[in-house]
Amino acid sequence: MKIKVIEKSYGEVMKTKRKKHMKPKRPNMFFRTLLKLVSLPDLLATHFKYEKIGMDKLGKREPALFLMNHSSFIDLEIVASMLYPRAFNIITTSDGFIGKDALMRWIGCIPTSKFVSDSTLVRDILYAVRKKRDSIVLFPEAGYSFDGTSTTLPETTAPLIKMLGIPVVMIHAYGAFSRDPLYNNLQRRKVDVSATETYILSPDEIKNMSVEEIAEIVNREFTFDSFKWQQENHIKIDEDFRADYLNRVLYKCPHCMKEGKMQGKGDKITCSVCGASYTLDEYGYLVYNGEGEGKFNNIPDWYAWERECVKAEILEGKYSLDIPVDICMTIDTTHIYHIGEGRLRHGDFGFVLDGDGGLHYEQKVRASYTVNSDFNWYELGDIISIGNNDHLFYCFPKIEGDIVTKTRLAHEELYKIAIAKANEEKKRKRDEKENLSPSKEASKSE
Repeated sequence: MKIKVIEKSYGEVMKTKRKKHMKPKRPNMFFRTLLKLVSLPDLLATHFKYEKIGMDKLGKREPALFLMNHSSFIDLEIVASMLYPRAFNIITTSDGFIGKDALMRWIGCIPTSKFVSDSTLVRDILYAVRKKRDSIVLFPEAGYSFDGTSTTLPETTAPLIKMLGIPVVMIHAYGAFSRDPLYNNLQRRKVDVSATETYILSPDEIKNMSVEEIAEIVNREFTFDSFKWQQENHIKIDEDFRADYLNRVLYKCPHCMKEGKMQGKGDKITCSVCGASYTLDEYGYLVYNGEGEGKFNNIPDWYAWERECVKAEILEGKYSLDIPVDICMTIDTTHIYHIGEGRLRHGDFGFVLDGDGGLHYEQKVRASYTVNSDFNWYELGDIISIGNNDHLFYCFPKIEGDIVTKTRLAHEELYKIAIAKANEEKKRKRDEKENLSPSKEASKSE
């Protein structure tokens, strides 16, 4: 899906008058039915079917929080079909509203920025649930999975569940990633899709559980591996483009250790430096094409190894990103603006973006637990997106090689390290305070 981009300078964009905030709309039956009907072609093509588990506990008009793993665009179509005719609001990335703001609001979408702290969103959710008595559909992962496994969930998910105090339902989609993985450049495979809809938490259970206990349940529900599912269910994918652009995810060669030199084409991924080559077979396994054994036989293990490599670079003080980028920007749901070129840096200091027209933006590591990295974003190119509630910057790398995935992995590891250090510092100060408390001093003098 393409999107219109307007040329404007950074200064002009910053002077643009922002639109006023709009409260969520309750989609009427016409728009609920419309959403279901436009979803039918894809669902019929994938022979979609689903199973309800424990859903008799949920009243027909009782608001609930529906959580779902995020694999591809068909997830929205699955929700539209499964929940019909229930009224619900979908938490949607703000760039999805560009050029169709009114329509998105009428079908019940609530805009938010990916991986940005958003207190307005919480107020919108509370309004939809308590005033409109609508259900909420939330994809806590926010971004699509790169390697077909679960991604890190925000720490705010469990507190939100506790705050809402409404039933929580988990929707698991099967086959959605296998049909249309993000790396594959919108080339769809012939894969059947199914789903389960499971009632996992009642209001009474939520009331009597701690945030930590709720988080444990939610994290467990979001544990999945799409390639393992494919293999265990003997799902055959024989399209000859199944490894196209796989280098976006598997960017580092495990044989010569070079980065950005992998090439995914057809059913193979090959290193252009040392020639190491793997075939992605019809059941999702990686088969080494050289002599002896390969380093990995599946994509998630290779991806996890890349994460460990990035982590090691960070701990050794060797990680850094400093690249030229093309920059687009949004300040609301009206337009995407191309504001020129610049330079993006990333390290233990966070992100620093400098660009044409005096653009200078800094974002600390602890501002977000991950970063919005995307492939073929609106068919414009791979991006790294940073920003806040006032504005978002979409940075398109202008160098050869794949760095988008590595940047996401690096930021997640930098965040973990920063949080661990902050917790250690809090503990140190708490211990010092306890050691110097009057009772401690009195006991020492005695």
